[in-house]
Amino acid sequence: MKILITGSTGLVGSSLVPFLLTGGHDVIRLVRRAPTNDSEIQWKPDTGKIDLKNIGDLDAVVHLAGESIADRWSRKKKSKIRDSRIQGTQLLASAVAQLENQRTVFVSASAVGFYGNRGSEVLTEKSRPGNDFLSSVCQSWESATQPLEEKEIRTVHLRFGVILSPRGGALAKMLPVFQLGQGANLGSGRQYMSWIGISDAVGAIYHAIMTKELKGPVNVVGPNPVTNADFTKTMGRVLKRPTVVPGILGKLATFVLFGEMATALLFTSQRVTPGKLVGTGYQFRHADLEPALRHVLGRQTG
Repeated sequence: MKILITGSTGLVGSSLVPFLLTGGHDVIRLVRRAPTNDSEIQWKPDTGKIDLKNIGDLDAVVHLAGESIADRWSRKKKSKIRDSRIQGTQLLASAVAQLENQRTVFVSASAVGFYGNRGSEVLTEKSRPGNDFLSSVCQSWESATQPLEEKEIRTVHLRFGVILSPRGGALAKMLPVFQLGQGANLGSGRQYMSWIGISDAVGAIYHAIMTKELKGPVNVVGPNPVTNADFTKTMGRVLKRPTVVPGILGKLATFVLFGEMATALLFTSQRVTPGKLVGTGYQFRHADLEPALRHVLGRQTG
C-alpha cells in the first residue's frame, strides 16, 4: 500500500513508520521543512501550502500532526493547540478530497479529551462530548474532515488515550519521579485513566486502515482503564520503587506548577472503552496495565 503520513517524527509516527516499512508498504511523509528525498512532500498548514497533484494513487492517509499539549497553557499556546489541529486537518482533508482516487481511507488522530471530565461513567464512541477546552478542540478537529465525508471517503477518528512509551508523552514525564521513589497519587487518585501501549496504538492505526467497516470515532484505549491510584501502585511495583501515599501532589500545588493543563490532563477522569476495536476483532497485545508497562519499560515479571 501507498500511505501518506503527517507527524511521522512524533511519538506515534516514529513507531508507525518503521512498522509499515518493515511490512513492505510505501510510506510518504508530509514534512514542514524542505524535503530531503523522494519519500517526502512539503506542506505548510499555517500558510495553506500543500501539493498532492503528483502523488498518484493513495491507499491511506494517516494524520498525526499537532502541537504538543504537554506544556503550560498560555493563551498563545492554546491557540497553537487548536490551530495546528484544525487548520492542518482542513488543509489535508481538502487536498485528499480533490484526488481522483477515492478509495483512500483517511485515519486522523483525535483524543479521549473529546469526552471531558466524566468521573466513573463508562464512555463509548456514542457518548456525548464534554464542554471544556480539549473537548472543544477535539470536536472541531474531527469536524475538520467534512470535505472527505462529502466525497464519501472513509474517515476514521482515532480517539487516543494516554499512550504509554518511555520515549515521550505522559509516561516519559512520570518516569523520573517514580524512579526516585516519589511517585504518588494525584489528588484523590480516584480519577480514571484510559491508556494504550505504544504497540497497540500502532496496531490500532493499521487495524483502522485495513478494516473497511470502521469509520467515524474509534476509541484507541486498552480494555481495562485504571484509576490514578491503581496506576501509581502498578508503576511502583513494576519499577520496584516505593510510592508516596497519600498523594503529595495536591490539585492546587499542581495547578501552580502547570496551570490549566494540569487540571485538564492530570485530574480529569475518563473511563473510556474500546467498543469498536473489540467489535471488529482487534486483538490487544497488552490488555492490562502491568504487562503493558513491563513491556515498554523492559521490566521482567517478579
